[in-house]
Amino acid sequence: MTLHGHKIGFGLPPILRSATADLLTRHGPLLLDWVTCYGSPLNLVWPDALQKNLAALKGVLTERRVGHAVYYGVKVNKSLGLMRAALSAGAGLDVSSLCELRDARRLGAEGVRLVATGPAKTSAFHKELIDCSALISVDSPEELEDLIDGLPADAGPQPILLRLRPRDQSKSRFGMPGDAVVHCLARLTAENRLRFDGLHFHLSGYRWETRVAALSEAADLITKARRMGFSPRMIDIGGGLPIQYVDQVKYRAHLAAQAPEDYRTGKIPDSFYPYGGTLSPADWLHRLLEAEMSQGQSVAGYLAREGLTLAMEPGRALTDQAAITVFRISRVKALGPDSHVIFVEGSSFSACETWFASEFLVDPILVPVTRPAAQSPPIRAYLAGHSCLDEDVISNRWLTFPIAPQAGDLLVYANTGGYQMDLLENEFHRHPMPARLCVIDDAEGRATLVPDTIGEV
Repeated sequence: MTLHGHKIGFGLPPILRSATADLLTRHGPLLLDWVTCYGSPLNLVWPDALQKNLAALKGVLTERRVGHAVYYGVKVNKSLGLMRAALSAGAGLDVSSLCELRDARRLGAEGVRLVATGPAKTSAFHKELIDCSALISVDSPEELEDLIDGLPADAGPQPILLRLRPRDQSKSRFGMPGDAVVHCLARLTAENRLRFDGLHFHLSGYRWETRVAALSEAADLITKARRMGFSPRMIDIGGGLPIQYVDQVKYRAHLAAQAPEDYRTGKIPDSFYPYGGTLSPADWLHRLLEAEMSQGQSVAGYLAREGLTLAMEPGRALTDQAAITVFRISRVKALGPDSHVIFVEGSSFSACETWFASEFLVDPILVPVTRPAAQSPPIRAYLAGHSCLDEDVISNRWLTFPIAPQAGDLLVYANTGGYQMDLLENEFHRHPMPARLCVIDDAEGRATLVPDTIGEV
């Protein structure tokens, strides 16, 4: 059941794919059975959704005849099922920790399908990356020296990228400016155990225009590298492809109408993810490839002319519509004649946007399980977790429920696969970690749960 939002007409119901909508509207008892069995919160993952998202991006790249390497940014979600789905659909994996690397290897990923990003790789991480010849994005001259120090004397050419920090990202701690890239290239001329494969950058924000500017800067460095005798083959643009959580018209209307009193804190957060953006990931990528870099040449045209592969590490864009998080209500407490707090079994660590001084601007869906819907009036409430922390709030935004929720009812947050459901999860108060299971169709087409483990997914 969708909500009215605090102001009638300005709610933010989630965009749902048909499989999720069908589960919520037609199979509420099944969802309740799953929560009864596995506990609250319950994270449900659809690996096939990732494969559909990947196919959409690859379709754009193929249409524009752009050589490409798509690596799923596994940091976005802990699901092994999503990792396996990416591999089986032809994607590589972007690993940012030793544990992510080991999971990828246990799933059968060869080094040629792995790229390692991040600025603080340990020597142990370097060693295992070298052992499987995974592509390493080198963040700094200091990391380059550490990598060289750890190379075996008889090491074959270890592929690396150099991570560029574009000029307009001068305050970022990630990557290195162009002159440092040139310094690293000079260092590599005397080191035959490393192979310079190209450049990498990853930008904050979600505008394709900033990527075009960074590509232009990278192009100049590619030219310099070739003059120095290198044969770069790749430019990696990282991630940051936006997704659409809610209808863009409703989202704009909500932002225009919201006021401080719409939040229990009396303050509108300073920033939000663009939940109701105008571009899908495929649209965004199409805009990028069609954009002009210089002298009337498009990005796609430049890459083709220079024989360069376009690499990327989408995370959120590949987990779009791939997961939901289900909370069971434990208590509804009146705070006044027109305000309530709804406590759920679980915490904001499993729906974590408030911990970043922001808000997940997607309405939860109420699934009543305790009585006929017509027997209770609407109420206004915010959502809180079960911990003793005053900051444990899932939604600071006042929500108007068309019927009064009751203990035992379910609240479902849609599209939580990207940096939401498990980014901050923990065992605070000794509560167990939330269960995460994969949803697949059985032989009769019925939704079935399987463990999200190496041996099952």
